[in-house]
Amino acid sequence: MAHDTPPVSNRRNAYRRHEDRQLLQRERELDAAQRICKALFQHIRVDELVVKVLQTALDVIGAQAGSVLLADFEKKQLVFRYVIGEKADLLQGTAIGWDEGIAGVVFSRGEAEVTSDVKGDRRHYPAIDQLTGFETRDMITLPLKRWGGEPIGVLQVLNKRDGRLDDDDLAILTIISALSATEIEQARLFEQARLAEVVRLLGDIGHDVKNMLQPVLAGAELLKGEIEDVFANPPKLDVKKAAASYAACREVIDMLLEGAGRIDQRVRQMADCIKNVSAPPHFAACQVSLVVESVLKTLSFSAKEKDIAIRIDGLAELPAILADERRLYNAFYNLINNAIPELNRGGSITIRGTPNESGHGIVISVSDTGRGMPKHILESLFTASAISRKLGGTGLGTKIIKDVVDAHGGEITCESEEAVGTTFTLHLPLQPPDAKATKISPAFRR
Repeated sequence: MAHDTPPVSNRRNAYRRHEDRQLLQRERELDAAQRICKALFQHIRVDELVVKVLQTALDVIGAQAGSVLLADFEKKQLVFRYVIGEKADLLQGTAIGWDEGIAGVVFSRGEAEVTSDVKGDRRHYPAIDQLTGFETRDMITLPLKRWGGEPIGVLQVLNKRDGRLDDDDLAILTIISALSATEIEQARLFEQARLAEVVRLLGDIGHDVKNMLQPVLAGAELLKGEIEDVFANPPKLDVKKAAASYAACREVIDMLLEGAGRIDQRVRQMADCIKNVSAPPHFAACQVSLVVESVLKTLSFSAKEKDIAIRIDGLAELPAILADERRLYNAFYNLINNAIPELNRGGSITIRGTPNESGHGIVISVSDTGRGMPKHILESLFTASAISRKLGGTGLGTKIIKDVVDAHGGEITCESEEAVGTTFTLHLPLQPPDAKATKISPAFRR
């Protein structure tokens, strides 16, 4: 019996050591899960998320370097989205074919691999080490997958500081990759959606800037002609002619200054859009007649060139409303500017305003005697797929107008008949639903 005691004791000790190792492994796995979950809740941008995922993996495993490669499905490449390690800046953004190297194998098969001797593995892609001067000794490569199982990239961890990377390390990294892959994909989709919105807004703003430049350029040409005429034929002092010339120059200069200011506002909005800053509507007491008057000052030169008459009816009698003056200006600018090219010489545009029947809003119509619109163009108005008949036109003008009206809680309709003309009708409340806390001062009411 005495001879049996050491073997039994040894078996017990071995079993305890095995249990201790398992317990230690579970603690490491739990720590990894806690760290990565905390990171996922704190980051929404793809770059921030990828950085945190990779750093967490290296910290938990105790490795020297690592990288996250995300798939470019159009080019069939794996791109080093983020790299931690020596000379990482040389590698970041580098792309390899998604069938190249161990990373390509793992991406295509969707199965993780532990490579304890990288140099002895013929699948290793040595060009990466040559580029950075980093010597890869051992490596774990894991696929990053969506919930459905489709791969989006790979996670690589290189050169364990103490010992070699093994299956225990793989188990921990599997937890990290499983928890993070879906979040990375969601963050990518979020950024793509935001980029699409940026592109849409830039399209709207670019359309407005292009339109605003037209009268500025026309005014600059008039001013240039006036100045050239004065200096080419220096007249004897004629007080009346000089006064008329001065008034004309003053009018053009005022228009240029106002047009430049409007363009500056839109360019600032473009910059805010790129920075993901979208200013909400700024509602304040506003007299529609003054907004329309400001628009007509800018567009008067374009109208005069085509001998187009612009008539105002009832705007001065309208009550003040709460509105975003800048947005309202853009809406009327687009309505009137879009109408001018549709009119033959001698045509007319009429802007008419009346209070609505309930007394809680106003109705403004913009009518022209232009060529009208066919049914298929009329039906596409106010949508992202709007059609334009103008050379180089985008069809965005009416959608921009609709967005402005919607922001004010109003409605817009359009009636058009070919060879007769078009009428846009705007119904605007005195106070938008989102501006109930703001009141119009009695002193501002008509």
